Amino acid sequence: MSQADTRPLLVELLTEELPPKALQKLGRAFAEGLRGVLEKKHLLGASCRVVDYATPRRLAVLLDAVLAQAPEEHYSEKLMPAKVGLTDSGEATPALAKKLASKGLQHLQPADLVRESDGKQDYLYANGVAPGALLADGLQEALDTAISSLPIPKVMRYQLADGVTSVKFVRPAHGLIALWGADVIPVQALGLQAGRHTMGHRFMGSQSIDLADATSYESRLLDDGMVVPSFAARRDDILKQLDQHAARLNATLGNDPEVEALLDEVTALVEHPTVYAGQFDPRFLEVPPECLILTMRLNQKYFPLFDPGTGKLTHRFLIVSNMRVEDPTNIVEGNERVVRPRLADAQFFFEQDRKQPLAERVATLANSVYHNKLGSQLQRSDRVRAIARYLAERLGADAALADRAALLAKADLVTNMVAEFPELQGVMGAYYAQADGEPADVASALRGQYRIRLDEPVDAASLTGTILFIAERAETLVGIWGIGLVPTGERDPYGLRRAALGIISAFEQLSAGGYLSVPDDSRLTLAGLLDAAAGTFSQFDIAADTPQAVKGFIYERYRNQLGADHDKNVVEAVLAPEPPLHEVRARIQACSSFAQRPEAESLAAANKRIGNILKKSDEAASRVDPSRFTEDAERALAQAIEQIGPVAQAQFQRGDFTGSLATLAQARSAVDTFFNDVMVMADDPAVRANRLALLGQLHATMNQVADISRLAS
Repeated sequence: MSQADTRPLLVELLTEELPPKALQKLGRAFAEGLRGVLEKKHLLGASCRVVDYATPRRLAVLLDAVLAQAPEEHYSEKLMPAKVGLTDSGEATPALAKKLASKGLQHLQPADLVRESDGKQDYLYANGVAPGALLADGLQEALDTAISSLPIPKVMRYQLADGVTSVKFVRPAHGLIALWGADVIPVQALGLQAGRHTMGHRFMGSQSIDLADATSYESRLLDDGMVVPSFAARRDDILKQLDQHAARLNATLGNDPEVEALLDEVTALVEHPTVYAGQFDPRFLEVPPECLILTMRLNQKYFPLFDPGTGKLTHRFLIVSNMRVEDPTNIVEGNERVVRPRLADAQFFFEQDRKQPLAERVATLANSVYHNKLGSQLQRSDRVRAIARYLAERLGADAALADRAALLAKADLVTNMVAEFPELQGVMGAYYAQADGEPADVASALRGQYRIRLDEPVDAASLTGTILFIAERAETLVGIWGIGLVPTGERDPYGLRRAALGIISAFEQLSAGGYLSVPDDSRLTLAGLLDAAAGTFSQFDIAADTPQAVKGFIYERYRNQLGADHDKNVVEAVLAPEPPLHEVRARIQACSSFAQRPEAESLAAANKRIGNILKKSDEAASRVDPSRFTEDAERALAQAIEQIGPVAQAQFQRGDFTGSLATLAQARSAVDTFFNDVMVMADDPAVRANRLALLGQLHATMNQVADISRLAS
């Protein structure tokens, strides 16, 4: 057989049930681990196609063009200086012999080596042709690498059949296949020797399947084993069946992102999917739909169905079963019996919770610890209330509504429903607030308090909710940061990065809704907010520099966010002076436009030069004295500043940042001439101080919108 001949290679690891939420990732990683090493060993044929398989009980990969042995490789090994490797008589020194042995080249003699000069001295090189890697060796390395590098969520240790040896893997492994065409490749893993034996579906297919060759794997599992080995194929099949059943029942699966996540999970739970329809007593629909939806998806892995016209939950659901039977009555009725007590529990929790008004639960928050250094949930609630009242005053909102929302915000944490389903905190608070007759703005605020960010301009109806949203995040940032729990690397257990981005989004949407105007920041500033938040921690020991540190952290998060969509120099220019949060986007747009102007590079370079000069000198006069000008370029620059400055300032004050920067661009000629004709650091101290004052005035005028020196290349 020619070395260039290829055959398909199948590798399967048969296991006990793998963790469903990790299965798809495990399957892809297993395939990529094998492919990567075999490719590195040059054992893959041209255009080799890789197909990964993953079922609840197996990880497998089929590579359709694999070589028995990789092609020969030419090599050139630099060994050592000739004077070190050879004796005067041309014999190999012990150092050379040791070097050759370490590289597996001990068969070479000095006469086989090549001498080449690097310009300073002669070196010895070993040139030759090395045989390519054998598939058996390369596959063993690939298998070891693929298994050891799997993104396993939790490893378990188990004992092998010999009763002595133990191995570690995600689940106990019971079989290993390694077929190159029709030939078994003698590799091993996890105490298993490779063969050609696999297993079908636990109940519907052949329990024992011997494969003739690698290419028969998928068809034999489908036809004889009643197993759909491809994760993607099973997922597509399940979705097709779900859509067909939903259409038959005049319903939809809904557009919740959780549908996709559940689809991935059930795909990882079945080997031969079949969808059946079930239903529950319509009286359970009196319970908030979120409760029913969550218990069906989370606990039972069912797909609730919704009315296509209203989007409301119906009393029907779909089951993805691992069994295909002619009469599914027992399966359907069994699942209906299982879900009934779950829904009854949700109904009971809801009815019991409603017996006590939400406001009466607030006092019991004193028994729930928020953090041992920051007190109870009740103390935290008091802090959020104080921040909310501050925000309401600054934004002209109803302080009573803001305070009420903050008071009730965490009360649902001590309800039966949230104790059972923590994912429903906030949602249940809103339902209970509505049932208690609380104002609509308060109920809406409770429902939206756990959003990641605000995506729509704030209006009168959402103002109370926005205030609660900001207050809760400001308290979290200042409190958690203040006791030293600063995010590090990938660790951010209290979600401070997310809280920072939430506050940024709130300032942006307050501006979009007209509650914060550009460029006026007199109503609400980030610094003022953080200082107000810090003031609520008087009973606790938080670091004195916390507000300033948190402010820097928030701007850093903004910098990272903006850097994904805008030029990094523009972002640095705008954020360097830490402008009001709600102005940042407008300034970014203006600075981006300015950076495209032909004057930008020259003015940015001049601005950078001015900044460096001013940093190094403290001799500037308190004001510019025109009588001390000695050069025409000085007078021209002063005149340009006098003419352009007020116009740019007026535009800046109107929030016309683009216009302000465009006006400043008109100073380019005067600035360039000044630096060409004038020696700033003149011998005369009075002249020097006056010139420095002139540059200081120019610097302040140029950097109102952004630190344009950051645009210099």
